[in-house]
Amino acid sequence: MKKISFLTTAFLILISVIGNAQDKYFTKEGTAKFFSKAPLEQIEGINKKVTSVLEITTGKLEFSVLMKAFEFQKALMQEHFNENYVESDKFPKAVFKGTVENPEQVKWTTNGTYPVKVTGKMTIHGVTKDITVPGTFEVKDGIINGTSTFNILVKDYDIAIPNLVKDKISESVKVDVDLKYEPFTSK
Repeated sequence: MKKISFLTTAFLILISVIGNAQDKYFTKEGTAKFFSKAPLEQIEGINKKVTSVLEITTGKLEFSVLMKAFEFQKALMQEHFNENYVESDKFPKAVFKGTVENPEQVKWTTNGTYPVKVTGKMTIHGVTKDITVPGTFEVKDGIINGTSTFNILVKDYDIAIPNLVKDKISESVKVDVDLKYEPFTSK
């Protein structure tokens, strides 16, 4: 009798774990880009190693960006970005933790495009701010692609722009995020 009870309990736990895993989607190859357009120079950084987890039942969304993984056209820009502005050794990651507002309006298993708002906390350079940004989820054949474009002010994250280069770096930076989620599977 104990053996049957143990097997039944183990089976129910397994079903619960499998059920929860089907609600989670993951990527470790998302993309984050930023673009700064100032009077004297345009600066673009791209990072193709963004990790993110999305829980479709709750709308919980998190992503993490390694600052040193941003690539630039000029090596000197990358060096200045990491050493002088975001101080990557001291603050190695940017992190967002938030939720999709009204996740029940997104048909997560039906092909289509769904506009959303995402609200949460963004941490960059050791500073955390509340943000709400527009986004879009495109569902296609079991793959969920999440995109968003928004602006941040560098001063909001205590990133100082020296007077010497103020004409080369914009105070407002455009950010594009592109996250291609696949169902999470534990291996």
